Amino acid sequence: MTSQTAIPCLLMRGGTSKGPFFNEADLPADIPTRDKVLLAALGSPDKRQIDGLGGAHPLTSKVGIVRKSSTPGVDLDFLFAQLQPDKDTVDTAANCGNMLAAVVPFALETGMLAAQGDTSIFRVLTLNTDMQCDVTVQTPGGEVQYEGDARIDGAPGTSAPITINFLDTAGSVCSGLLPTGQVKDSITVTGEGFEPFTLDVTCIDNGMPLVIFKASDLGRTGYESVAELNADTELKQRIEALRLQVSLKMGLGDVAKKNYPKMTLIAAPRGGGSLTTRSFIPHVCHDAIGVLAAVTVGTACVLDGSVTQGIAVMPAGNPKTVSVEHPTGEFSVELGLDPANPQNVTRAALLRTARLLMRGEAMVPRSVWSPKP
Repeated sequence: MTSQTAIPCLLMRGGTSKGPFFNEADLPADIPTRDKVLLAALGSPDKRQIDGLGGAHPLTSKVGIVRKSSTPGVDLDFLFAQLQPDKDTVDTAANCGNMLAAVVPFALETGMLAAQGDTSIFRVLTLNTDMQCDVTVQTPGGEVQYEGDARIDGAPGTSAPITINFLDTAGSVCSGLLPTGQVKDSITVTGEGFEPFTLDVTCIDNGMPLVIFKASDLGRTGYESVAELNADTELKQRIEALRLQVSLKMGLGDVAKKNYPKMTLIAAPRGGGSLTTRSFIPHVCHDAIGVLAAVTVGTACVLDGSVTQGIAVMPAGNPKTVSVEHPTGEFSVELGLDPANPQNVTRAALLRTARLLMRGEAMVPRSVWSPKP
């Protein structure tokens, strides 16, 4: 016997993120209790998350919750939860394309779904943003294949490829692709500790709400290391003031306690890609870039008049492969464009990988949750 509640889960890497995945049926039905359970399971709030499964970083403070879908034509429903090491928040407003890569493997590993053959394709509905996508997983012999030759920057080694084809991403959280109604806005930012400044931004949501702006407009190169940017208190102060101010213009209200919009500094590519990025999620500089953030940045690159114009190096043809450079490599997104309107993105596909890391039970104190027999 133990004085704790045991909850079945799989610890999985999805893309460049990591966290426990749960069957929704194994968690409390009411949201406040569920959130307390997730906080206890990951060990938040504590910057080291020493008393839980969290990895002391936003990229490893993530949770996946999965269930069989009742929506016609959809196989699985996925709810993503973003926790923070040192906060008691559980944010389910935005989606995570990296953790999404592990959803179908989780369902296959737990018997929620059965493999379709050497390759299995399932449709997933992301409950956070009411967005559907088709996920393709390698399943030779009816088992999830994790070993392979696919490589993604931000994750070591190579793995079997997982292809995600997003079906409709525009306006995932905001009212539409361009929530301010403009492809570019000029914003004057005021706040304590710095002089007012004005810069051009593109506010866009094609899977993830982003505010995109030139690093040079804040006196930075855009090629700084993650450590340099995280230590740049003055820059972070100005970026947060911009985020709080422009979110009102985006119709997002007060986002002081929310993880979106993400703030993305851009500069000209210097590694053979399309564009260099530095992403804040929203207060910590990302070691790479999120899946849906990359989709959204790529979309900005095809919009005439966005802040990427004159900086981004774009390939010819349709579809377009946009290579988004980030601190640990690059992330390629394939965008299909409407031939009648080349600024209308009709499809976004990308490559991810995933791996099952551990199978077991997450333990939480019974004082947090003691389900009735």
